[in-house]
Amino acid sequence: MGTPSATDPLPRIADALGEIADRLSTLGAELRALPPAQPPEVSPEASPEQAPEPPPAPEPTPVTPPTAAQEPPMPPPPGTPPPGLVPPFPMPRWQPHYQQQHPYQPRPPKPSLADKLAKDGAGSKVLAWIGGAVTLLGVVLLLVLAIQRGWVGPVPRVVLGAALGGTLAGLGVWLHRNPAARTGAFALAATGVAVLYADIVAATTFLELLPSWAGLLLGLVVAVGGLALAGYWKAQGLAVFVLLGCAVCAPVLTSGFTVSLMTFLLILAVAAAPIQLSREWPGVVLAAGLPPIAGSALTVSFAAGAWFETGPSLGVAVLALLTSLLVLATATATTALHRADVTPIALLAVAPLPTMLLPFLLDRPLAAAFTGGLTVVLTGLWIGGRKRLPSGVAMTAGVLASVLAFETTAVALSGESQVIVVLAEAIALAAVAIRLKSKGMVAAGAAFGVAGLLTAMAGAASPILLLRVPRTGPATDVLITAAAVSPLIALAAVLLAVAAFRTEAAKSVTPLVAVVAGMAVLYGAAGTVLYPVRLLVDGELGFLIGHALITVSWTVAALVLLLRGLRRKALRITGLVLVAAALAKLVLFDLSSLDGMARVGAFLGAGLVLLAAGTRYARLVSATRSAQDDPTGSMRM
Repeated sequence: MGTPSATDPLPRIADALGEIADRLSTLGAELRALPPAQPPEVSPEASPEQAPEPPPAPEPTPVTPPTAAQEPPMPPPPGTPPPGLVPPFPMPRWQPHYQQQHPYQPRPPKPSLADKLAKDGAGSKVLAWIGGAVTLLGVVLLLVLAIQRGWVGPVPRVVLGAALGGTLAGLGVWLHRNPAARTGAFALAATGVAVLYADIVAATTFLELLPSWAGLLLGLVVAVGGLALAGYWKAQGLAVFVLLGCAVCAPVLTSGFTVSLMTFLLILAVAAAPIQLSREWPGVVLAAGLPPIAGSALTVSFAAGAWFETGPSLGVAVLALLTSLLVLATATATTALHRADVTPIALLAVAPLPTMLLPFLLDRPLAAAFTGGLTVVLTGLWIGGRKRLPSGVAMTAGVLASVLAFETTAVALSGESQVIVVLAEAIALAAVAIRLKSKGMVAAGAAFGVAGLLTAMAGAASPILLLRVPRTGPATDVLITAAAVSPLIALAAVLLAVAAFRTEAAKSVTPLVAVVAGMAVLYGAAGTVLYPVRLLVDGELGFLIGHALITVSWTVAALVLLLRGLRRKALRITGLVLVAAALAKLVLFDLSSLDGMARVGAFLGAGLVLLAAGTRYARLVSATRSAQDDPTGSMRM
């Protein structure tokens, strides 16, 4: 058992391993006997791209293979760019080195007011601006006190004020050369410009040393100079201080809210227009637009209440309209140039306020002319700016145009003509909304339609006139007005419903819109039939005949809709709803309110129309299904 057999493979494996060990020992001895290889020399100035390639190693003999130092480097794979060049294709995001080169950096949070005040130098800025404001107020109070007590003559007062303002502005320019003192330089320059403007206002309005045109021209020059300096220094705070300082001091020096105040505030807005358009400064937008709007609105209100002398009413109205137009123009242009800034849209929303208050000041026709002119401007901005301006501008202009149009109608007209015009405006807005597919116009038209419907129901076409059996016939002019208003109600409801569904403006409240529009259509259609009949047939007989014709007309309209709705689901549903409305009127109203031949005629007429409608509708449905099942047969026919 201890002797291996002839077929055992272990002895042969052991002999093979012994031969391999002998060959490895011989090869190791030969490698140790070879001299070491020297690497090629590379100059230290040469870049890795300029280093010479190592010479190719000699082909190894089978007996003596080359050493590791003599092995040539592996050639790069084909398509690999030379070292030092960037690949012409973006690297995949999953590669680690791409993530190292482009790490994700979260957006830092906006600093709060407490953080801003805690920064170094914040206290000095606050103190500088507060000091400038207090200094400006002190100068204004000094001018007023000197004028009231007569300390010096009018000309020395103006000269002293101009010298003080010029000194402060010059000192601010001088300090601006030192970067560490620029906060104080901004405050001094802004205070100096505001003092100069206040001095010009006082010389023009309070002391009457300058004519109005000269004072306005000098004020424009001073304001433009201060704002130009703010733009050159890129200091938004300087521009805001100049505008607000001039605007706040002006009412004190003009003895309240007068035409002079409106003019000087308008000059400020004109002076701020260039920097408002060239710089994306929200603070300047508000500081340039809000004071003229507020000053004009308050002046119009005080003039309407006759609390004190403000100037001629027509002059106040013209300046109010100019203020609204200027603020509208600058806000629209600013939004077009700086689309990311939404501040001008807020200013656009309050721009028409002075003009909207004019009906309290002027006679109705003249006030309607002012508000109507601004309505035309806003309507053009609404329609023309839908594709060229941001959506917020067009939407705001549309809302304002609708409000002003309603105000103009209410001011210019009264009574029945007012209702007719409001409904006509609703129809026009609905038609334009269908044409332009504008949801904003649908909303405006709906507002006009609801207002017109409620006004008509309260007077011209009241439900009492429609439903109560008359004891004495109403006046002819009342019936004529109701006959004119009723078809406008029905047409406005139909067009507004179509516009709402076409533009998907009523997507979330479709059932509610359909119900309200349907009830308005039925109300208008009933009046369209009843009131002409009552004009032709006087008294109770006309009322009975009219209601019988209303029921028959509803069933005829339902038949037409059903026939037209074989391939249109909306018309088919509307026809069925109208059938239900006709039946409800038969049972709930005609059966109890009508008598005699009127009741019989209503039932017979409605029943015969419904029978004819059912028969004809069934035949058309059957023919339509046969044509769908056998299209080739229908083609042969």
